Amino acid sequence: MRHKDEQWEKEIRKGPFALSPFTEDHKRKVLQQVEWMKKSEEESKGDRLEDSSRLSRPFRPQVKNASHKRRLRRGPLVAGTGALVIAAGLFLWIWDDGQLVRPVIEQVYPTATLQLSDGLNTNLLTDKMKRNVATTMRDDLGKQLKIKKVEDLPVSGRIYVEAGNESEKEYAQIWLDATTGNLREVQMRREMQPSELEHRYLRQVPSLLQSIGSTPTLKPASVQRFVSMKQGESEPISHTTLALENETGDGYGEIVWQQDKAVSITGDLRPDQVSQAALTDARNAIEALSGKANLDLVRASRSKDDELGKDTVFFSFKDNYFVQMTEGKAGMGYTVGDANHYEQDFADWEEIEAYYQELYNIQESLLRGEVEPIIKKIFKMDLQAYKLHRNPDHPGMVTFELESSKDVFQVEYREDGRIKMITRGEL
Repeated sequence: MRHKDEQWEKEIRKGPFALSPFTEDHKRKVLQQVEWMKKSEEESKGDRLEDSSRLSRPFRPQVKNASHKRRLRRGPLVAGTGALVIAAGLFLWIWDDGQLVRPVIEQVYPTATLQLSDGLNTNLLTDKMKRNVATTMRDDLGKQLKIKKVEDLPVSGRIYVEAGNESEKEYAQIWLDATTGNLREVQMRREMQPSELEHRYLRQVPSLLQSIGSTPTLKPASVQRFVSMKQGESEPISHTTLALENETGDGYGEIVWQQDKAVSITGDLRPDQVSQAALTDARNAIEALSGKANLDLVRASRSKDDELGKDTVFFSFKDNYFVQMTEGKAGMGYTVGDANHYEQDFADWEEIEAYYQELYNIQESLLRGEVEPIIKKIFKMDLQAYKLHRNPDHPGMVTFELESSKDVFQVEYREDGRIKMITRGEL
């Protein structure tokens, strides 16, 4: 029996079963059904042997009793019941802690799950188109949305399918080749409940958070999924963003997956993971910018983004000051800033334009007088050799560039010349 159990276990690890975690409780339930089925089949086999032996005897025209008639019909009945038990076992297996991983019917007949609004010209959709739409929404979006529009685009040779509502959180646009039925372009989005997120993502969360020094006990708070396929691409690419928080709501984390691979991890740093040297450096930078010394640390977090090739540590201090340190493919980046918002009251557009003009035309000598002492304290550098550049599209911001080395400082300032933020490198 142990050998048979192992064989069955191998079977239920195949196909859709492998998408859900294999637990002892699942195994126990499935094996109970299997044992019941085996017993039924053994009884059926016994009946068939008995029937076979009767057929080999000389024919005796006599009426069997009613009980015997019922026994003769048990074989087919048990076989049918066995099939139902197998089906029940399949559907039993795909439930994981109250979460439906993937219905078997969607694996075998994906078009059976398509939801269509009344009055659609579905004659435009071939069977292949329907299957492509159904499997794309199922596999990449994780949900079938009701199709609201099917349109022929003869000039481009495409069939357009729209599902969900553009103004809501769940929406899909799919363009298919009118001749082949293949996907041409896809744009889909969905906001999911954390309980709906596939287990293959959730099981990665603790280890991913630990990998950046964050608290592994942060809990899922919300999930967003975006799926896109551009002209010329071979398959849709999904980005799944999971926001995390702790029980008190003051801890934060975020993980982004491209397909099934985590490409960005963000989370609050555990106290023992905060570099004291970096923290001291950040406090000194805040003091140079604001004149305020030894401000209390409010939050320290880290973000590791493999897509952008950046590893960033962020310090947030009392009174809305912050420091961000980045190590990336293009080199090191450093930002120190004042996140306080100073609202300006304007009566009309003329006042707004006058304010922006004042920002843009601020005297260079005033700016240099404000920013040079700060840069000298933080970076131990002199700005005299750096040339100032203004950008008409960004009043209130200038860059200082050392053309011989392409070293750049980006500076944001207020109308009186006070400095709001300084960024060096990794702009």
